[in-house]
Parts: sequence; structure tokens; C-alpha cells
Amino acid sequence: MNRLRFIPAMLVTAMLAGCSLPSLSKDSSVVQTTTKDKEETTIIPSMQIDDQYYRTLLPYKESASRGLIVSNINTKYDVKEAESGLLRLSQQAFDPDKYFFQEGQYLDKDTVTSWLARGNQDPEGLNPKETKNMTPDERAKKAPIYLAHIVEQNYLQKTGKNKVKLAGISIGLALNSTYYYQKEEYGATYDEEIPVSLIESQGKRMASQVVKRLRQIDGLSEVPITVGLFKQQSKSAITPGTYFAYTDVDKGSASIKSWKKVNEKYVLFPTSDSTNKYRDINENFNYFKQDIDKYFSNYTNIVGTGFYQNNKIKKLEIQIPIKFYGTSEIIGFTQYMAGEVMDQFPKGLEIEVNVTSVNGPEALVVKEANADEPYIHIYND
Repeated sequence: MNRLRFIPAMLVTAMLAGCSLPSLSKDSSVVQTTTKDKEETTIIPSMQIDDQYYRTLLPYKESASRGLIVSNINTKYDVKEAESGLLRLSQQAFDPDKYFFQEGQYLDKDTVTSWLARGNQDPEGLNPKETKNMTPDERAKKAPIYLAHIVEQNYLQKTGKNKVKLAGISIGLALNSTYYYQKEEYGATYDEEIPVSLIESQGKRMASQVVKRLRQIDGLSEVPITVGLFKQQSKSAITPGTYFAYTDVDKGSASIKSWKKVNEKYVLFPTSDSTNKYRDINENFNYFKQDIDKYFSNYTNIVGTGFYQNNKIKKLEIQIPIKFYGTSEIIGFTQYMAGEVMDQFPKGLEIEVNVTSVNGPEALVVKEANADEPYIHIYND
């Protein structure tokens, strides 16, 4: 099969980024201004994977609120998307060619925890107050927890030959679409769906307060701010939620003037949705699945997740959990499956296929948009 190209493990990460490897040159050592009185040496990596990815300053600084996102967000899918989706929104305000990325350094665990509380539990709490006489059902309908988490990202820029400083900040407000509660301690868990209109109005209300508070923090009084509203999925969902609105706050301003809509969605394939939006890809996916079924039945199920922007599919990720154990069988399966990827899906579609077993990852196939052949990697023990 002359369309197939095998790649070594060290190249897998770069291929997933959807680009060719750039040439390497020496990294740059610069001074980063962290506060008015403090400076520290940091390194700007010379390698930028792609023009849509930010270079990250080294040594890598973990978020000041690191760890909270895992406990506050419902699923691993939403954990990833709350951060990666905010990166996409930030690119419109902070050009990846001109800005450097750093995890949020201004909102620490105590601050985030305080802001996520109810107003009657903490004076800084952004979530609605509850009264002593309010029943669990009343609380679910009248005062659910809207804000689940706050994601912070920092964007820095060169200010001189050997200096960088904070030049922008992005905030993602992760909002609940479902409120979970118990009527009695250790009792059954109930759920109440939160209307979309309330998610949006409450998110915008809290965003206004967050912007005002950010302006009071040392170092954030003047920088541009981007705020995104993220609707997370329910706990049982196997596709991530998405950002549905964002705003850019001008340098020095403490008020939000307007909001822009974000049209993004993740769709699970195969889908029963018969609308024209998903029909073609759903048919492609079913043909792909049927052709593999003819020759290989030793897998559990094939599932795909399509990422749509402005009603057009941008990427399709396919998961294939298998039961085989023989290396030759895995190689044969992967070669055949990679050929089907090329035959069954549109050439302009980016596709990633992960083959896994109880032992972990077994194979990876990546087809970049408009590529003539896929990249294939077979994982070694």
C-alpha cells in the first residue's frame, strides 16, 4: 500500500499538531517582569510547532490554581476543551506569532475557590445565594450553581531586546448545563437541567464582575482581557461542551461593551441526526465502519467525534478499541484501516485515528487535510 507512511515515536507529537517540523535555532534568554518590583530570567523556545500554536516560556510555570479544574469540571473531555477552546478564542486577540503563552499566574486556588462559592457562603462568591428554608428542589430550580470553574491564561510579549511582560489575559468561565443535588445526605443524586437562556444571562452577569475584580489585581489594571463563556456537558456525556460566546475588553477598561457568538460543536458518530449538517460525514463514517467489519470483527466498537466550526467539520477523531494481541495482526489491521481512511472520507478533512487495547495505545493514524497519504505509527512495548 504505497500511500502509507510509517513514522517513529519521536515525531508523533509534531504530526498531531498538523504541521511539518521547523528548523531549530538557539533559544532566547530574556528577563520577564512578573510584578513592578520583581524580575526573573526566562527562556523563549526557538521552535514554534505551527503558526496557530503559542510558544511557551520556560521554565514552565504551572497555573496558580492548578488541580482545581479536574475536581470542578464534570468530564475529562470538558477539562481539555475548557482550556484548548480558550486558546482558540485567544488567538483572535493575541496573535501566536507575537505573543507567548503562560498558564494563569494571577488567580490562585484560594481566589478561585472564593469566587466559585455561593454569595451567602463567601462575600466574593459569584454563585447565587441560598436561604436557610430553601428545599433542595427549590434550590435546584431557583438557585443552582451556575459557575463551575474559572480558567486563566496569560499572554506575554517582548517589550525590548531582552525583556517580556504580561500583555494580555484570557478568562474562561465554565458554566453548568446540569445541576446535581441530593435531597438528603448520602441519598440519591438528582439532576436539574439549566435553561440555555439562564446559562447565558448568568454567565454574562458574572463575567462583568470578574472583569471589574481583575482590574483591581496588581499587574492587571491595564492589559487587554478576553472572556469566554463555556457550557460544560453533563457527567454522562462522552463529547465535550464548547464556548458559546466571548468578549474582548479594551486595555484599561473595566466594562464589557458587547459579546460575540461562537459557533462550535462536537458531534458523536455514528449519529441518528438526519439533518443535512451531519449526513455526509455520517454516511462516510458508516461506510468506513462497514468495510472494516467485513475483514476485522475483533474489536468492540468504533466511535468518532467530529469538531464543527460555523457548521463545517474541521476535524474527525476516531477511537477503535481492539481485542487482538498479536503484533502482526495489529499491523495488518492498521494498514487496512489507514487505506479506508483515505478512501472513505473527504480529502480536505483532518482525521486522527487511535487504536487501543487493554494494554494501552496500539496504533495511531493521522491524515492531515488534503494530504495524499496518512502518517502511521505502531506503538512498541
